[in-house]
Amino acid sequence: MRVLAAMSGGVDSAVAAARMVEAGHDVVGVHLALSRNPQSYRSGARGCCTIEDSRDARRAADVIGIPFYIWDMAERFAADVVDDFVAEYAAGRTPNPCLRCNEKIKFSAVLERALALDFDAVATGHYAQIVDTPDGRELHRAVDPAKDQSYVLGVLNQEQLAHAFFPLGDTPKTEIRAEAERRGLSVAAKPDSHDICFIADGNTEGFLSKQLGEAPGDIVDAQGNKLGEHKGTHGFTVGQRKGLKIGTPAADGKPRFVLDISPVDRRVTVGSRAELAVERLTASKPRWCGPAPTETLHVKAQLRAHGEEIAVTARVVDDRVLVEFDEPADAVAPGQAVVLYDGTRVIGSATIDSVERATQHV
Repeated sequence: MRVLAAMSGGVDSAVAAARMVEAGHDVVGVHLALSRNPQSYRSGARGCCTIEDSRDARRAADVIGIPFYIWDMAERFAADVVDDFVAEYAAGRTPNPCLRCNEKIKFSAVLERALALDFDAVATGHYAQIVDTPDGRELHRAVDPAKDQSYVLGVLNQEQLAHAFFPLGDTPKTEIRAEAERRGLSVAAKPDSHDICFIADGNTEGFLSKQLGEAPGDIVDAQGNKLGEHKGTHGFTVGQRKGLKIGTPAADGKPRFVLDISPVDRRVTVGSRAELAVERLTASKPRWCGPAPTETLHVKAQLRAHGEEIAVTARVVDDRVLVEFDEPADAVAPGQAVVLYDGTRVIGSATIDSVERATQHV
């Protein structure tokens, strides 16, 4: 097969490309230039898509012995990922930009271009597994639970999975670094990137403030009593405990958490941990990795990239996904993705629109 290997400049994508060559495929490496103003050097493990990263990717391609190109996708990334991220926060929601990048960039824009150039598939360094079955391809969790990235790949449909390879899904991360060193790849000890790649300093609130400006409002309790003030709702996420800057302590002396964010009236509502508990949610824009479910599902759900599995009952009604938790879940926020699993198999994902709290029935 002719395979396009997406090479970020990190150890995972470099080893993934090398494994595809070793498997006998005709491989071409490509680095995605996603930043309009790339930094010369990254700051430790923060950020990506720097000039340094592109050079690391090129050096890895030279060692592996494959052609290498850089594709400028900065405008597409800005429109589909960065602008979406800012707009979601402005609306009081909590988006996952990595999930959106996989959906819109790596397995939409890149795959479309690859197929147009007569490639058969795209390979990445994601930690997940693809299993071929008589009914099509299935997306499964990686064997290394600490590195599993199936959550952010839950947006991929059957057509995209048919043209995807994840060569690292069957291997623990510690072995990948050792393999990179054996292959003579200089990125073997390079730190993994983390946090949001386009916010290199990790200051999400500062980034959003530059984009959205200040919009002062009140911090209130569930009864509407004013407890403090803020400079913008975009500085908060549901479930947040630190940085609330409330001068008045709670009556019971226990910590308070963000329960709700309302940009329209600029209110941030806080309350106790018990008030965070959610019994059910409604989600929209489902993306199914296989056929859409037609029956009620008794499965597991994951609500954050590194969150734990939760037992749920899920139904699809008029292109919406209704999810009820077996036990109440904490800090479930509109804008997050709910990804459904049957064992290790990813069924699909949807974007959370609304939640119903357990305290609404008390």
